[in-house]
Amino acid sequence: MNRFLLLLAIASIHATITTPSVADEKPERLEFTRMMAHWAGYGTDDYLKFIEEAEPELVQHGFYGGHFWSLAHTPQFSGYPAHFPVQGLDECGAWFTRRNKAIHAKNIKVIGHFNVEFLVGDPDGPNGPRGFFKFYRDHWDEKQLGPKPVADPLELLERGADGKPIINQSYRIGGMDEYWACLRNPHWQQVLRAWTKQAIQRGVDGLIINYFYKHDCHCEHCQRGFRKYLTDRYSNDELNKKFQITNLKQHKFSEMVYWHNPKESTPLRRELLRWSQMSNKQVFDDVFIKYGRSLKPKLIVAQWNHLGNFSQINGDERCLLPAQLWGKDEDYLWYSAGGSAFYTDLSKHFLGDVTLQARYIRGAFDDKPFTVGKYENTRIRSAISELAANGGAPMGFYTRFSDPAARQEIVRYYQFLKKFDSVFRGNRSHAEAALVFPRSRVHAGDVESVEVFRKLGKELLESHILFDVVPDDLATDERLAGYKFAIKAEADEEIAFINDANVSRFEAPFTVRVSASRPPQGDELTLHFVNYNRTEPPPQKNGRPNAGGGIKDEKPIAAKGIRADIVLPKEFRPGAVQFVTPENPQPVALKATLKEGRLSFALPEFLVYGVVRIHQLETK
Repeated sequence: MNRFLLLLAIASIHATITTPSVADEKPERLEFTRMMAHWAGYGTDDYLKFIEEAEPELVQHGFYGGHFWSLAHTPQFSGYPAHFPVQGLDECGAWFTRRNKAIHAKNIKVIGHFNVEFLVGDPDGPNGPRGFFKFYRDHWDEKQLGPKPVADPLELLERGADGKPIINQSYRIGGMDEYWACLRNPHWQQVLRAWTKQAIQRGVDGLIINYFYKHDCHCEHCQRGFRKYLTDRYSNDELNKKFQITNLKQHKFSEMVYWHNPKESTPLRRELLRWSQMSNKQVFDDVFIKYGRSLKPKLIVAQWNHLGNFSQINGDERCLLPAQLWGKDEDYLWYSAGGSAFYTDLSKHFLGDVTLQARYIRGAFDDKPFTVGKYENTRIRSAISELAANGGAPMGFYTRFSDPAARQEIVRYYQFLKKFDSVFRGNRSHAEAALVFPRSRVHAGDVESVEVFRKLGKELLESHILFDVVPDDLATDERLAGYKFAIKAEADEEIAFINDANVSRFEAPFTVRVSASRPPQGDELTLHFVNYNRTEPPPQKNGRPNAGGGIKDEKPIAAKGIRADIVLPKEFRPGAVQFVTPENPQPVALKATLKEGRLSFALPEFLVYGVVRIHQLETK
């Protein structure tokens, strides 16, 4: 294959990167650069002091969905997952109301966690129902929540092929089982609306929604919904040829799967997954966007999903969602990297970073705010820096603010982001190349192309090429026209030709990631350098990398000797060139050389995060 596939003929005309105008965006677009989220330890007065020191703009704080109504009244209230500060539905609800007011007094927005499906409890037992089922029988307050949708809560649950509720025993909280409500059940949607109204009345500015799973549910709502989906999508002949379904009305589905092993995927399984994700999105829109915003017009709404290291078909709640629905009407995104990126293995060039994931989310979500959760307790500084460098919002999930050393660095780095807010707020990526993510190939069941994408992404990152990630179903000619070249995830694609291209060059070790951005007003070009080099903890006894036991094990090794040779945007007249870091936020002037549209300079030594600001001279 020609390695220049997708190299655009008009690239020579577009010698610079075209940046979308902020004026074209919706006026109500939410922008923020600093957030926090903790599921534990948030109930103390010291937590309030901590966020006052760090000054996030937004905190994910408190619980208003299935976790709350399953566990706040139980003896297990103070344990996993929500670690409620007080016991009792009314008592804990009142506590969140007071806490929300206290956070608002610090000029910080509150986003409540809202679990839409995952329920803990027992429908019956020697002492009667427990958990969610105890709430539903004995604590449903019709003055607060309206009439019960159904008399028997078992009617709300996902059911297997045998007609029985689907039960898990993953956590065994208080010895209780775990059940799953079915999002396609209209009675359950009524429960979600009642809970949403309560959350808004308790003072949240928005809700972060999670647990968008569907199991092998064969309930009447899933059966009816999937049949209608197939009817709308395929003719009878197509159903017969593609899926061997001769009579859809009478066809018995042996499975109604959601995520599944990509190696065992079939066209019908992918249709089940696609429909599940589309119907999940429809319920999300109906309950939280339409209903929630009917109660609170500016309700901030977001989803908490999972990406890992680009797990597709067996992970990612949006992996088969059509592009026109992906993130539609949502204010920001939370993606979890799970256990894929909270350690390093430098001998294998594994930096434990989420740079590629961040660029994918940014490219798919039109530069709207997002964050990536890493469960990172050790490399506090790099976790904050890599998001700031790639258009995301650092969030400090589970960071140990009670550890004085960790707290000091969180505060230092968040105050750095605040000081240079004009650099980060609403900025747009500045890139010279596009790496095309094979999303349509994933929709066809090809996950091998994702492995090729990861390989090419790593090569581009280690070559320090300024590139964006653009999903192929959004990679129109118009969008790609702003790049000098685009690279598809093809097995025999090579990037060696980049050595001959007129692109920016960086002399830096593989342990440094480089990106660039432009602020909304366009008056500077900003370069971001994130250094992952460190003294790693000794391996575990089994030889696996050691994630470390807190910030004492972060141990960054300063980066030095880095040089940059930048291709300037057309008609960009460089003025002062300054270097700042969280450890030294006072600007340091850099000596730069301008020649034939390229600007060259050397960077001072820095610890984890270095930012170069190339200011533009005012035009007369």
